[in-house]
Amino acid sequence: MKNVPARISGFRKIIQATLLLGFVILSVASPYQVQADAPSPCPPDQAITEVGCLPKDPIQFVSSFYTIGLGLIGGVALIFIIIGGYTILTSRGSPTQINIGRSYIFYAILGLLLAIFGYIFIEVFAIDILHLPGFSN
Repeated sequence: MKNVPARISGFRKIIQATLLLGFVILSVASPYQVQADAPSPCPPDQAITEVGCLPKDPIQFVSSFYTIGLGLIGGVALIFIIIGGYTILTSRGSPTQINIGRSYIFYAILGLLLAIFGYIFIEVFAIDILHLPGFSN
């Protein structure tokens, strides 16, 4: 990796960290075996996992993780806003570094807004207007 530009190497590290985080989340959310004689702490329509009781119904399962996903997206956006601010502060007046920092901040805010508006879109259109089956409050 001697001839790999720093920007590509940085992207490679971000992709590796993202994949590692995804594997950790998937391994934590996997259901595990409960002894047959032990009472289940979950209702009958939910399965016990390392992160708590999760619904067995796919629609409810996805909706329960949507709020967790919004929290993760908010955390990642905050990290990139901090990185962008740090890049601008340490740019020493370099226009390219200032533009890189501004783009970090801009795209972090844009991604956060898209995630929030996606949630609002599902809440308003799927639940309140269209009354799609499986989506409910």
